[in-house]
This record gives sequence, structure tokens and C-alpha cells, in this order.
Amino acid sequence: MALSITLPTSGKVRNHWQSLYSILRELYGYDFNDYADASMTRRIVRYMELNKIRTSSELCDKLINKRMIIQDFVNDVTVNVTEMFRDPEFYISLQKNVIQSLNNLPYIRIWHPGCSSGEEVYSMAILLYENGMLENSMLYGTDINTEVLSKARKGIYPLRNMKEYTSNYIKTDAKYSFAEYYTASYDAAILRAFLKRRTVFSKHDLVTGVVPDEFNLIVCRNVLIYFNRDLQERVFKLFCDSLYLGGFLALGPRETLLLSDVNRRFELVDKKENIYKKIK
Repeated sequence: MALSITLPTSGKVRNHWQSLYSILRELYGYDFNDYADASMTRRIVRYMELNKIRTSSELCDKLINKRMIIQDFVNDVTVNVTEMFRDPEFYISLQKNVIQSLNNLPYIRIWHPGCSSGEEVYSMAILLYENGMLENSMLYGTDINTEVLSKARKGIYPLRNMKEYTSNYIKTDAKYSFAEYYTASYDAAILRAFLKRRTVFSKHDLVTGVVPDEFNLIVCRNVLIYFNRDLQERVFKLFCDSLYLGGFLALGPRETLLLSDVNRRFELVDKKENIYKKIK
């Protein structure tokens, strides 16, 4: 028999989850208040269905009295969809408009907020390696989800994914063989150690976290679509403060800096691929 869960009407979503959001923030430091309502409702309900929880009150009680489940909850309700060289045309633009501009710097710092299990971070590492820039670079991947961060640090992915990743890589006009970057072991693909040496993965919450440092490039694609407008604006300001003058910001296809208050401090580098440069 399917589990019956009472859902709020469209106009009462925020009030329905308010007690849950308060518990997450006050007890655990996770602030989901400014995440998009519809997206959060889908993910919370999915978690409730998987764990046979019928009401939001029951979910709140479990989070209060069984604190060991908090990380499972956060891991389940955060979005972790990623792949290597996702959207190949983006990497072509990155190569043309950004990488060559960074090539003259003595040291390069790149931040991937919302990095999930790290595939896009390692894609960047490969791009830098092929341009002779990896040894002078450090790539930082951050996420709120500790489970995916653990996967990212290991750099081990299902071997079945390599066919799609190879196809993506080839579409970037690559001149090398993607197979050079991993070794196959049974059903796993293990990324080469030299790619991992230039990466650091750590927990960071874009909602409550402070500016982690200054970077030459921030790549945050398809993360802000899950935030409401107010939170997007706060994150844009965080990104602006986290970039060196002349640094670049890359967003996803459904995200835009053009409506932000910090837009005046950037120039648009590639409209189609949503890449910006900080000019003041």
C-alpha cells in the first residue's frame, strides 16, 4: 500500500515546513528557509516516503530525538546531479575565454561551490593539465553534503559512467584520450593521482558560510536555481567578494547575474554560456 502524506496547498508551503526549517537551523545550523519552495517540498516528501514518515510533525520529532539521522536527511534533500564535462560547449567557451586569460598568472585558485561528488572539479583539473597549468593551480570543491564530498575526495566513479563522460570530453574538441585520466578496476574508474593532488574538498554552506577566500574563477552551475531570489542575491554578493579583480564567474544556463545588484561590477564574457568577468 502506498504511503499517504498530507501535503500543503500551494499558498501554504512555507508555513507547512516552518517548524522543520527552524529545527534544522537552530539545532544543526542548516538554513533551508530561502530554498525554492516547490523544489524543497518534492525532496522532503521523497525523503518521508522512503522512510515511511507520514507527517511533518513526525519528521520534526525524529530530527529532534534521533539526531544521528540529520546527515542522512541533508544528504537526501540536497541535489547531487553532476557529470564530467557536462555541457561540452561550456568547456569550449571556458577554454577560449577564461583559461587563456588565467595562463599568465603565477598561481591560480578556482572554487566550485556545490561541487557534489566532484566530477566537474576533476573536469577542470583535466582542462588545466592539458594547458600546462595544473601544477600552478589549486581547485577547491565545497558542498553541504558530506557523503558526496567523501566520494569526491576518493575520485572513484562507476565504470559504466565513463562512456558518457568520454563522449562529453570528445565534444569539447579534446586532443587527448580520456582513458589516460583513469584506471579501470572491476566496475570502478579510479582517477589518476596527479589530478587529485591539486584538489581540496571541504564542507561549506552557501547560505550561512562566510567568504572562504579569494579566487580567480568560480564555477557554480545549476546550484542557484534551487534558491529563491533573495538567497540568490546574497550568494552573488558572496561570489563577488570572493573573486579577485579580473576574476571570472561561470553560472548555469538557467541562472543569471544580470538582475543582481552586483551586475555593475561584472562584464558579460559569453552570454550563451553565462560567463562573467569582475571588472570593479
